[in-house]
Amino acid sequence: MSILLELEDIQFSYPGQPPVLRGASLGLAAGERVALVGPNGSGKSTLLRIALGLLRPARGTIRAFGETRQREADFVDLRRRIGLVFQDPDDQLFCPTVAEDIAFGPLNLGHSRAEALRMVDQVLDQLALGHLRDRITHHLSGGEKRLVTLATVLVMRPDVLLLDEPTNALDPENEERLLAILQALPQAILLVSHDPGFRARLVQREERLVNGQVSGNSGGT
Repeated sequence: MSILLELEDIQFSYPGQPPVLRGASLGLAAGERVALVGPNGSGKSTLLRIALGLLRPARGTIRAFGETRQREADFVDLRRRIGLVFQDPDDQLFCPTVAEDIAFGPLNLGHSRAEALRMVDQVLDQLALGHLRDRITHHLSGGEKRLVTLATVLVMRPDVLLLDEPTNALDPENEERLLAILQALPQAILLVSHDPGFRARLVQREERLVNGQVSGNSGGT
């Protein structure tokens, strides 16, 4: 099984604070769905950001798609192939309308506006969200924003999805909708979630982050 993402011996501290990660290691293979669990403040979100180079560890190795990633230039291509859905949708949505938010990534990659809008329509159709296309983003409900943030990531056609508490602000109906969408996706998934029921229906195994290190657990589907 091909390893797409591997974090090895990651150590990290925020300025003026004790270490959050103390040699954390984690791997994700093609097609795998893994949950990263642990107490609040244990460093789960931090580890996701380190995987994309949004935070830099004091020590450790980040390998993705067979290459070691160290410098900022190493992560530019990586961020096209690994999509992160942030815990708070408002951190990810900043354009006036839904279509513009989803088109931002393809336009930034150099696609023409016509091509970007075609990609927008494709991903909205895939997620059955076409009715939101021209809505003003900040007028959406919390659940609608969550689904649109997923669309902004999927439109980039990533190989890996990193999901940080994706059920936040979701009512039961939208949570079921999100679960059905994720279950149907081919991408490898690394999930951070405090919802054991959601995890059990989506992932194959769980890894526990405690005291700055990761240890495996059985579980999942």
